[in-house]
Amino acid sequence: MEETAVATTTSPESVGGILGLINQLVIFVQEGGIFMYVILVVWGIGIAICFERYRKLKQLDVDGPSFMNELQRYILSNDIQGAIRVCSGSVAALAKVLKSGLKRASQNPEQVQNAIDATALEVIPKIELRLNYLSLVANVSTLFGLLGTIQGLIQSFAAVGAADPEQKAEILSIGIAVAMNTTALGLFSAITIMVSHSLLGAKAEKIIGEIDEFSVKLIDMLGTKKENK
Repeated sequence: MEETAVATTTSPESVGGILGLINQLVIFVQEGGIFMYVILVVWGIGIAICFERYRKLKQLDVDGPSFMNELQRYILSNDIQGAIRVCSGSVAALAKVLKSGLKRASQNPEQVQNAIDATALEVIPKIELRLNYLSLVANVSTLFGLLGTIQGLIQSFAAVGAADPEQKAEILSIGIAVAMNTTALGLFSAITIMVSHSLLGAKAEKIIGEIDEFSVKLIDMLGTKKENK
């Protein structure tokens, strides 16, 4: 009963704090002028791309060393079909590339290499898809923030020159709010998208690097296996 009472008494305060924060954000956006909404739209597009790329890259990724060790056990025991089944059970990019090489395990190394290269050319663009848009979104956010800053300064100087002395301080504060708010939101948007771009880019490079590394190891393993026969 005491725990319920505590939860009941603290809950309205939490709700009030959240509503107060939302109200401050609304005021912050409104005081920033039209470019605030433009920056929010651009930022929203960037966030949507980040979430989509994160989900896709997580799907395409796999623990490369562990996956290769599992394949190696099948290959060394001369069970190529078993290795192919392991690859078929994964949607990872590495599995798809190695599967194309395993399907030509009975052929010469050049044909195995050609199959792997052809599949890699198909898979790698899917890994890097839309990542370059994130740098564009970050730059556009920064530029719109700068544009809002210039708009606020122009608005301030133009209004102060024609305003009554009693209104100059108020008009100047409005213009400065437009300038500072758009700058802050533009930079915040750019920073978050740039950090996300770096993290997602590192993830993509890791997947591509493992494709290159373990493709070479697979070709060498298949070649060595044939020589030992």
